[in-house]
Amino acid sequence: MPTLAINKRARFDYDISETYEAGLSLLGYEVKSVKNGHISLRGAYVTVRSSFGKSEVYLVGAHISLYPQAGKIEEYSPIRERKLLLSRKEIRYLIGKRQETGLTLVPLKIYTKHSFVKLELGIGRGRQKADKRAVIKKRETERQISTLTKRNTGDARHRQ
Repeated sequence: MPTLAINKRARFDYDISETYEAGLSLLGYEVKSVKNGHISLRGAYVTVRSSFGKSEVYLVGAHISLYPQAGKIEEYSPIRERKLLLSRKEIRYLIGKRQETGLTLVPLKIYTKHSFVKLELGIGRGRQKADKRAVIKKRETERQISTLTKRNTGDARHRQ
């Protein structure tokens, strides 16, 4: 599964509790552009729309550049909404989770699975600034501990 794009801010700004895999409804030249890596998830989000009792999930704000060999395509919008392909059961579950206070749907990464383009989306709770600082501090201390243990084990091996 080659990863095509990662939303690095998502795991920093949100505590992700669950992840889901969804297909993306793309046009042919958009698929080629995505597979060439011309996609950005910066500022993208997932929304649910209901009309006439039918709910659909959309990826909003993802930027997919126009495929250069596609020629000039009139009225192409690189940041148009793209429908996510999920089962009804998954959509109902996501709607219920989203209605809980503080939970949101966040796009995490786009990758290929066989010949299909897939989106991994997560259910996350937003972090406060203090929580982000705590995460950074924890990561720094873990890094220091791992470097110290590597040094100590390396010294013990050389002494023998």
